[in-house]
Amino acid sequence: MRKSVLKDKSYAFALRIVKLRRYLMDERKEFVLSKQILRSGTAIGALVREAEFGQSKADFTNKLSIALKEANETDYWLSLLKDSSYITPKMYDNLAPDIDELLRLLISSVKTSKK
Repeated sequence: MRKSVLKDKSYAFALRIVKLRRYLMDERKEFVLSKQILRSGTAIGALVREAEFGQSKADFTNKLSIALKEANETDYWLSLLKDSSYITPKMYDNLAPDIDELLRLLISSVKTSKK
């Protein structure tokens, strides 16, 4: 069940990141940070999907660990976008709970998979 929740939430988050990138490029004319957050924010779900078909338990754990690193990086880019005023505090407040939840889910999943 948890893997399915993680899969669904990471995919939904990736869609929001794609829309954020479109906003940053079209409205704010920001191209560098938007590329970074697009890469890391969409990688989370892609790595969760890769982990589903891991060749071994170690491969599964490794893919989830990398997804966790990407989620942490995405959290960094979101904070930087907010603090540099590329996104409003309201926009940040709408995205922050989602990345926080993904971080918690990934931390729990990685810990469980290491047992």
